[in-house]
Amino acid sequence: MIKIENLVKAFGAKRAVDGVSFAVERGEVLGFLGPNGAGKSTTMRMITGFIPPTSGRVTVGGHDVAEAPLEAKRLIGYLPEAAPSYPDMTVQGFLAFAAEMRGLDGAAREQAVGRAVERCFLASVLHQSIDTLSKGYKHRTCLAQALIHDPDVLILDEPTDGLDPNQKHEVRNLIRELGKSKAVVFSTHILEEVDAACTRAIIIDRGRIVANGTPAELRAMSTYAGAVTVQFQGAATQPASQRIAEKLAQLGKVEAVVDGALRVYPQAKGAAGDLARAVVELAGREGWRLEALRTEEGQLDEVFRRITLPDTVKR
Repeated sequence: MIKIENLVKAFGAKRAVDGVSFAVERGEVLGFLGPNGAGKSTTMRMITGFIPPTSGRVTVGGHDVAEAPLEAKRLIGYLPEAAPSYPDMTVQGFLAFAAEMRGLDGAAREQAVGRAVERCFLASVLHQSIDTLSKGYKHRTCLAQALIHDPDVLILDEPTDGLDPNQKHEVRNLIRELGKSKAVVFSTHILEEVDAACTRAIIIDRGRIVANGTPAELRAMSTYAGAVTVQFQGAATQPASQRIAEKLAQLGKVEAVVDGALRVYPQAKGAAGDLARAVVELAGREGWRLEALRTEEGQLDEVFRRITLPDTVKR
């Protein structure tokens, strides 16, 4: 549904987006992650045709966004950054206007507005003017206009920005549900949303893609992935902990965690099950009594920091 080929956007000497390529299929929810200024919003604006690329190509539903913009844009629902709207309109009036601009009228328009209101939980504020709404309701109103024509492609820039925890939960569930039949791209800097809503995620940094995979694949890139955290009875004292650590070092790198717990890192990726078994076997031979053992899945925030922080900051 979306195909991006070698996309570049330069603002003077600065390349905000630098050779980005990826595709999104129907039934996929792609999380677009990156630090502030990484190029997320610029990329999404080029996908929607809001700004032209310096070079490269974007197609939506087989239509080139530059050469056939109307055909491509008919397929897109777009929630821009900061959720712009008309503050003097009521929620109902704004959504009716958005539906009319999408070519809907009469009963089709009423049905579209009703569907969007239900999906975005706006019934309680339907007759309020937008300037009287909270930030969260303003954002949900703008999300509703993106859904008004039931598009095949959704481009959502920070769709949970300004929402309280309950509203975030509702919107993530909605995105996951919509993603079953549409192609969805949404940008975020909230890593928990990758697990909550995404089937795949891309991390972009300084205009370039630095990681691309499922949430599980990204977690597997973590330094902690496959490590075994273990705690033994009576190992809280320094001498005992040190003796145990020296023995565990036969299995891999060892570091102290808290309260006498130790973390053992596998010598090779994908060896987590073997490492946990080896720790248990070593404990049996040495007569150590296990209190706790946990195999780590890997941490998305650690992956994100490691691949996006400048080298000067890492040091």
